[in-house]
Amino acid sequence: MSLGSNKKTIQMKKINYFLSRLSIIGFCFFIISSFSSCRKDITQVNAPQNYTGNNFSDVFESFWNGMNNNYVFWSIDSTNWDRVYTTYKPLFAKLNLLDTTDNNTALNYFQQMTAGLIDSHYTLTYTGYNNQQFSPSFERKLKINSITPDSIYSLPQAMFDSLIPLKYIDAGSLKKGVDSVTQNGFTSAFEAVSGTIQNKILYLYFNSFSFTQTGPNVAPVLNYFFDTLAKLPPSIKGIVIDVRGNGGGEIVDLDYLLGSMITKPLAFGYTRSKNGNGRLDYTPWAPAIVTPQQGAVAISLPIVVLADHTSVSMAEITAMAIKSLPNGKFIGTTTWGANGPLAPAVYYNAGQFTAGSYVNVYTSSTMFKYLDGNIYEGKGVPPDIFVKETSAAYHSGDDQQLDAAISYINNH
Repeated sequence: MSLGSNKKTIQMKKINYFLSRLSIIGFCFFIISSFSSCRKDITQVNAPQNYTGNNFSDVFESFWNGMNNNYVFWSIDSTNWDRVYTTYKPLFAKLNLLDTTDNNTALNYFQQMTAGLIDSHYTLTYTGYNNQQFSPSFERKLKINSITPDSIYSLPQAMFDSLIPLKYIDAGSLKKGVDSVTQNGFTSAFEAVSGTIQNKILYLYFNSFSFTQTGPNVAPVLNYFFDTLAKLPPSIKGIVIDVRGNGGGEIVDLDYLLGSMITKPLAFGYTRSKNGNGRLDYTPWAPAIVTPQQGAVAISLPIVVLADHTSVSMAEITAMAIKSLPNGKFIGTTTWGANGPLAPAVYYNAGQFTAGSYVNVYTSSTMFKYLDGNIYEGKGVPPDIFVKETSAAYHSGDDQQLDAAISYINNH
């Protein structure tokens, strides 16, 4: 299948909505307790950006070496990268960089080479030819959906704009807002909804981790939630954090959000990156910690996070952090599977890179391991209570996952 098709372009625009929203702000948050800086100086060997890139042999060599040195999942990825070299090196050598047909062939080679990569953030942009893109994880989701329809069903925005506010949120408590935010050059709508449900559940929905960019419309929504959280009325019996369909964003928001509900540091996993150019040259595992915020209140009530198969990156990290709380519970479906945080290569000897002037690679800078010892990259985080949302339920005016959260809190 050609990556230059209109169908492919539309599909990639959709996945870019999820994958391009992960911010690097505050990335060292994860390992600052273990290291004084994120990166030590390492001599670059065959740095991918240094290749001339004036022929396909150079393009292939720079890309292969960039992946060999920068990709952080080689210890768990099943792709045989040495076999990729021996198989595709002679194929690229036969291609002419100035030939349109050969460029399409190269795009298909890149797709074949990376189809099995476990990194669900991974996106290859072929800048030398119409900026065509390929995301292995999105392609896999499409294949699953072709076999099991509704498997990548995304909740309509109207679920959060109207159904939840009108059916579930108590009259008089509803707060809604939408602002425009820009992350990594990508502008999108940052939406938030908050209020109480049945006068005993404090609810917060937001579609992006963009708290530091709140504008005049979203700020009052977040302020309402955090002000209520700081002085919980006796009637409140639980909290629901809704990150369904959330594409990720700024990692510092985890401290801001969950750090307002704890008074002691919360260790919920580990991260490691690369400390050398070798495929398996890793740093030690460093703890991932949520830090309590000034004025935080220790919440002992049930805290439920709603997440689903379109919850990506920071939404997944948040689900794992809440799962690790003794009073936390994750309800929904298994998340997307893109857990490895990202940062520019200036901070780590891993992650994003360019191969000459023809290829940009968007890939994780670190590997994340949950508190239970499992790495959920490429798999997704499983819920504590599985509840699948369907289009049929929505059209009947129900939110099955929110209903399950309400029932859980009412019975605890």
